[in-house]
Amino acid sequence: MEKDNIRLLVDIDSILQHFQHFGVHLGLERIERLLASLGNPHHSVPVIHVAGTNGKGSVCAYLSAVLTEAGYRVGRYTSPHLVDWNERICLNEKPISDEALLQLLLQVQNAIPPSTLSPTQFEIITAAAWLYFAQQQVDVAVVEVGLGGRLDATNVCANPLVTIITSISREHWQQLGPTNADIAREKAGILKPGCPAIVGKLPKEALAVIEQRITELGCPVVWVEPARRIAEDMAEYQGVKYPLPLQGEFQLSNSALACAAGLMLSSQGWKISPEVLAQGMAKTCWLGRLQWTTWGNRRLLIDGAHNPAAAHALSQYVNAFGVTVTWVMGMLSTKDHADIFRALLREGDRLYLVPVPDNSSAQPEYLATLARDICPKLEDCRTFADFTTGLEVAMSMSLPDDLLVLCGSLYLVGHFLKKESGVRSQESGEISEGFKPITYFDTKTPF
Repeated sequence: MEKDNIRLLVDIDSILQHFQHFGVHLGLERIERLLASLGNPHHSVPVIHVAGTNGKGSVCAYLSAVLTEAGYRVGRYTSPHLVDWNERICLNEKPISDEALLQLLLQVQNAIPPSTLSPTQFEIITAAAWLYFAQQQVDVAVVEVGLGGRLDATNVCANPLVTIITSISREHWQQLGPTNADIAREKAGILKPGCPAIVGKLPKEALAVIEQRITELGCPVVWVEPARRIAEDMAEYQGVKYPLPLQGEFQLSNSALACAAGLMLSSQGWKISPEVLAQGMAKTCWLGRLQWTTWGNRRLLIDGAHNPAAAHALSQYVNAFGVTVTWVMGMLSTKDHADIFRALLREGDRLYLVPVPDNSSAQPEYLATLARDICPKLEDCRTFADFTTGLEVAMSMSLPDDLLVLCGSLYLVGHFLKKESGVRSQESGEISEGFKPITYFDTKTPF
């Protein structure tokens, strides 16, 4: 059985890697042509469409958990994955099996129209998700935008139940434009005429763009304020009280967006009571974002922190502990390295820089020079040729009372989880064998 599973994983990777060299090419023509050759499966799938710079994955996780708790058949499509491709396509919180994913990919591959420009890797896996949700006859699919919105491969749904824009800040400016207003125009592309919209707190220039587009399209809209914290691990939004299983102050905003969507669906006739909302929120799990785990008998905080806004959120979280931080960091070459460092690094911290395996990684030596310029009073700053050595040295050099943090890239976090947390159960789809998450609600005594 184990050999069969390994063979399936190799086959999945082989198919998807074949399309990797086509890179990121935004546009809807290829995905629409591919879906048409598959019988337009997306036309039969009711959709909640979620865009945003940060928070969209958490919002998708909340909504999927709530709708599953309500008894619906729920698809969820998110990206990127942390450990394997199966995480991207879920049915009622369980990742698709290797066998089902391989068959879908073969079906999608065979449907590529001849003599046309090849689909991208993201378009292939997105088409597989639409096909899976249609075959499984889901009641609703919660779909996360991959990049931007207007020209993203997920943006083929003409009449979404709800569209959500979580946040807007400067990321992927190479594709979306240099300003928040430019980025907002791209994300506003998921809004559809007359379809309800739910929007989080936005910068002034982005808000103006979104407001104008909502007015033009006649979208009923809910402008969402962050939930109110009523206890360390509880929040309230519009009279609905619910647990907060995910860490960080920004989850007051993310959870409120999901709660607002739940209330919107309830007004449309979906059977989502306040009690179901609270129970679903309590069961939400989202790996790799302000997540506590253990490594070598040491408590470790892992988080993507892959753009300045996410780095500020991580900084706010760790600063509450009032201790020295030992950072293990790697970043992709395309990121705002300086602004991420400015958000995170403090006098007396230790910084251990590693490459992001199997990705276009920023060189650790370049990052070290930049970090020393930005924060010259670091206690220590070193570079390593591989991730494992960097983490081992960081653990040996940090003091028992230091906070040990791995961050800078979701791909780096995913590499850690894949390397350290064992294998995924083929039956349950759960991460197992050695992965022991630890959650702390008392920020005064975290470790």
